Amino acid sequence: MVETEHYDIVVFGGGKAGKTLAMDQASAGRRVAVVEAGMIGGSCINIACIPTKALVRSAQLVELSHHTATLGLSKSGPVALDMSRVAARTAEIVAGMVALNRAAFEASGFELLLGWGRFVDPRTIEVETEAGPRRVTGDRIYLNLGTKAAIPPIPGLREADPLTHVEALLLEILPTRLLVIGGGYIGMEMAQAFRHLGSEIVVIEAGPQLAAREDADVAAAIGGLLERDGIELVFNSRVAEVSGHSGTDVMVRLEDGRTFSGTHVLVAAGRTPMTGGIGLDIAGVDLTERGFIRVDETLKTSAAGIWAMGEVAGSPMFTHVSLDDYRVAKSGIAGGTYNTAGRMVPYVVFIDPEFARVGLSETEARKAGIAYRLAKMPMDIVPRARTLGERTGFMKALVAADDDRILGFAMLGVQAGEVMAVVQMAMLGGLPYTALRDAILAHPTVSEGLGMLFARVPPGR
Repeated sequence: MVETEHYDIVVFGGGKAGKTLAMDQASAGRRVAVVEAGMIGGSCINIACIPTKALVRSAQLVELSHHTATLGLSKSGPVALDMSRVAARTAEIVAGMVALNRAAFEASGFELLLGWGRFVDPRTIEVETEAGPRRVTGDRIYLNLGTKAAIPPIPGLREADPLTHVEALLLEILPTRLLVIGGGYIGMEMAQAFRHLGSEIVVIEAGPQLAAREDADVAAAIGGLLERDGIELVFNSRVAEVSGHSGTDVMVRLEDGRTFSGTHVLVAAGRTPMTGGIGLDIAGVDLTERGFIRVDETLKTSAAGIWAMGEVAGSPMFTHVSLDDYRVAKSGIAGGTYNTAGRMVPYVVFIDPEFARVGLSETEARKAGIAYRLAKMPMDIVPRARTLGERTGFMKALVAADDDRILGFAMLGVQAGEVMAVVQMAMLGGLPYTALRDAILAHPTVSEGLGMLFARVPPGR
């Protein structure tokens, strides 16, 4: 019989929240174990944020090479793409960050148990390690299990061996014609990156627009951007069947009878939680209807002494939110009251140019019955955008109708993520929009456009 080992804290899953909590608590002198199936450092550095942005960067440079003449540069011939080198560079970046994480793990002093784990008793996790099974329990158990790409139950789709973003990052041969199922954030990033690398692209979206959470003007602008890149967009279309095999010859048939053929198919149809087959029912951990772990504002589950963090807990699917979940967990250990209620979540979609948003959209404000003033401005009038030759996009801001609070900000344009952070800081500090309108912002910078934007806010009531 395997003896159960006791720890102060057991973290099940080594994503951003889990690994950060483990290092923090182990460095503070607690006995900590992390159970991880094998993805050192979590999905962000292995298969998500970091490798996808490495691919996007290569694609951006390929695209920029087609426009050197506008910058007064000449070239002897077209840029030659080495897709195997693109994949190798991505792998090198990942390997370097994995090594950094492993070194940090060892320095903190927690014990890393590599292997598949599952609950075998309400508070006991059995881990199948290379050296044999281990059983661990803890005074506090934190679940940071993550999610995986969803594969919808479309006839023939699984049999076609489709790409997800994970497999797409490993491609050493550029797809000739890539069919992308799903027009959300991952679908948009992957579609444009592979288009810039040279693939023909078709994006098939079940809804009426890309980026379903965004305002119609944002979706239309992003859609126009992708169409100008030569991407074919198909809306209001559900896939009825997939045939063939991704990597050679694949066909997608829609419910209306239309068909699209390609060499590869990529599924970007959302994420599903990693909660199956690990004994959460044995632990007494309740799930939502969608299979995520049900938690309260302190990330406490239905089981005594067990908390959940990150995507698996239904938190917004961003690494920076997972990091904030760590802060919630750390506060709870210290007896604090920090929780998830009312937190402000920014995000960036790394298309080219970027799209970034924080706070309310117009759609959300109207749905909540919140009156607002709108300011909107094209990027074309920002001097820095002109000098960079990056004039596409716009900024827009929502300001409360009866006071000067900034309710939300969205931007499609060069350095959108960095500019958004400026507005977020103002919102966090409770500054009125006039603080940005009247600030002395360095010229010529992209952030200088904020003064121009907020000067367009209509008078209040």
